[in-house]
Amino acid sequence: MPDEPGRRSGERGDLLDPLCPTRQLLDRIGTKWTSMVVKVLAETDPGELRFAELRRRIPGISQKMLSVTLQSLVRDGLVGRRVEPTVPPAVHYRLTELGLSLERPLSSLRVWAETHMPEIDRSNRLAEARQP
Repeated sequence: MPDEPGRRSGERGDLLDPLCPTRQLLDRIGTKWTSMVVKVLAETDPGELRFAELRRRIPGISQKMLSVTLQSLVRDGLVGRRVEPTVPPAVHYRLTELGLSLERPLSSLRVWAETHMPEIDRSNRLAEARQP
């Protein structure tokens, strides 16, 4: 919140402050599609993928959702976009250094979710069974 009085540009935000932009950033990077795009791009060798290949590697994602997710990641500086001047244009995506730094925490979260999903499912089934 660099425009606020008393706050310097580059200063760390406060997640509990309702006006802190960190909340919006967490909304963007906390989606399942963002996690999947970052994972696929992080595992890509030589590091770039075209839109259609990204879509093939992420089962269930629509063309619109992939487009919206990539636009957000490019805007935030997490993904780089390169356009080849062909007809039609060939668009390639890759993680930036900032995007690569996001892969580790997202990977930890994915592993946690995969590991604990049986416990979460069990808890949900018990909660549903207690409902009248």
